[in-house]
Amino acid sequence: MLNLSLRVVDRLPFVNPPRPQLTSLKGGIKHGGVSVAPSGCRLQVGGRRIKARSLKVYNVCIGNGVGVIHPATEDYADEAVEAVKAGKVIAVPTDTLYGLACDACSLEAVNRIYEIKGRAQSKPIAICVGDVSDIQRFAVTDHLPVGLLKSLLPGPVTVVLRRGDLSILEKTLNPGIDSIGVRVPDCKFIRAIARGSGSALALTSANLSGEPSSVCTKDFEKMWHQIAYVYDGGLLPAGRAGSTIVDLSNPGTYKIVRPGSAEKETVAIVESYSLVQRLEVP
Repeated sequence: MLNLSLRVVDRLPFVNPPRPQLTSLKGGIKHGGVSVAPSGCRLQVGGRRIKARSLKVYNVCIGNGVGVIHPATEDYADEAVEAVKAGKVIAVPTDTLYGLACDACSLEAVNRIYEIKGRAQSKPIAICVGDVSDIQRFAVTDHLPVGLLKSLLPGPVTVVLRRGDLSILEKTLNPGIDSIGVRVPDCKFIRAIARGSGSALALTSANLSGEPSSVCTKDFEKMWHQIAYVYDGGLLPAGRAGSTIVDLSNPGTYKIVRPGSAEKETVAIVESYSLVQRLEVP
């Protein structure tokens, strides 16, 4: 028996266990195909009337434990950590877009993300860590000016760095690529998950490959049934541009790989540390 904060009914056609039916929802709202019961809302389940005391609907049996939706709040951070440690894929909000996340050191989990997205294995996946101080465990940072990373992060920026020989990342993550994109989102929920995991999260946008990125959970509802837990942080205000990707792998220079949502701010910060833009030679 799994406790759902949002009741998945129409979106999970493969789930058919017997369960009490929600026959009345007074004061509730609909989010896509999901019923949401705010605190104080009156529910009628079968022949019983109940009052929602929090953002919950009812306990619903899901045989395979896939497609469970919860709010992205501190109450569910430990659950998300355990899911990641168990090798599962979860969907989480960030400070830019919704993302798919898993243990970056689990080859099976990372491959599952590629399968869910329909993404080519040749396309690399970034990682997310809980704090700026964690980055040095996974990538080379000693060539960067002191304070640069803390000026950029946490925030809507992905920094590309060399892995180096001391990185604890599995060699099977992005094989053949000696650099890694690293995020520290300005989002308490995903950072708590990354800290609790004791590792790094593999993180990529929650959308099918080639389709628009997601700013709300409904945008990727076709993928819900393939994800262990979906954590709903509401509509994200940053738009669909995603994070700004800046390559800081070479000493003294930078390169904007993707403009994203914070290009102007990112350029201003890196240039304030005397880095110069690296231009590609034809």
